Amino acid sequence: MAAQGPVEVPRGLAGVVVTETALGDVRGREGFYHYREYSAVELAATRTFEDVWHLMLVGGLPSAADGAAFARRVAGLRRLPAEVAAALPAVARAGASSGPMAGLRSALSLTGAAAGFGPLYDLTADQRRDDALLACAVVPTLLAGLYRLGQGYAPVEPRDDLGHAANYLYMLTGQEPAPEHARAVERYLISTVDHGFNASTFTARVIASTGADLAACLVGGVAALSGPLHGGAPSRALDTLDEIGTPDRIEPWVRERVLAGDRIMGFGHPVYRTEDPRSRMLKEIALGFGGPLVEFAVEVERQVEAILAELKPGRELHTNVEFFAGVVMEQCGLPREMFTPTFADARVVGWAANILEQAADSKIIRPAARYVGPPPPVPVPAA
Repeated sequence: MAAQGPVEVPRGLAGVVVTETALGDVRGREGFYHYREYSAVELAATRTFEDVWHLMLVGGLPSAADGAAFARRVAGLRRLPAEVAAALPAVARAGASSGPMAGLRSALSLTGAAAGFGPLYDLTADQRRDDALLACAVVPTLLAGLYRLGQGYAPVEPRDDLGHAANYLYMLTGQEPAPEHARAVERYLISTVDHGFNASTFTARVIASTGADLAACLVGGVAALSGPLHGGAPSRALDTLDEIGTPDRIEPWVRERVLAGDRIMGFGHPVYRTEDPRSRMLKEIALGFGGPLVEFAVEVERQVEAILAELKPGRELHTNVEFFAGVVMEQCGLPREMFTPTFADARVVGWAANILEQAADSKIIRPAARYVGPPPPVPVPAA
């Protein structure tokens, strides 16, 4: 069969199908997304984070007994390898100006080395899954430890008797969280586990296609998620609310930014052409808490959408997950510098599931680029 030449595709690979997946999909025109065969929003409303973790990495929703056993198993993996715990203060100091996301890249690499992660290419499916469970279990421990060290406090050891979200909040603050705060954060985490072939997931899969170890793949995902156009927006959306300040400033502030061609953080999505179902769910959670911040956020949402509809007719621009995610996390006591790391705490499970799926395919991902520079060959000039 003759080799095919390069195929021209849209910028950013928009809409290009690059592989098949059984993990889930995003149906942007419907405002719907799912994990395997289940609505992700329904899962967030009815199941635990550990149940969804089991769904993504093991392949199905567990029974009550199996779910409890799985929760115990992953809770027992939360403690850091001794070498990583000893190195974490230095990692936190080195990344003090950049925050926990920068530290997580180094800490994950250290964890993979300390735990003896081998190349995916050389491992069995069970060995790959074991590495994935360990990595996902220690990420919140790493993030909370890096944050506390950066604030001048000692890390808090994880507790096996708390669920994933409650334990994460406990390690951040040293205090057991209110049940309503733990559940709100858990629902947020479930809603952001996976979301199609976004930039970080695709990055992790590209690395997995080389047969590299699982930690290397996750580090790539973390690096992509750290960008403000991907996972770095929740705190920026709250910064926008702070900058607007009062209801009377909403309209002039928004009009000025839109007419200048600036992006308003927390609005618009590359896939959804209707309301983001994650935003709708998080808005409901925020309204359940109530308060001035929620009231102001809802009014900003209303006015921004009206102004965008006026100035950008024909485009469906609504709040995305980051807008109300920031509001909910603020209400639950999470510091703003931990908003994107909290996103990573959830998404690492989705990355891991995608890495395992990609590792079963021996074909390396190797696209082409169209050269647009000066025509070669040009004689090399003398020095």
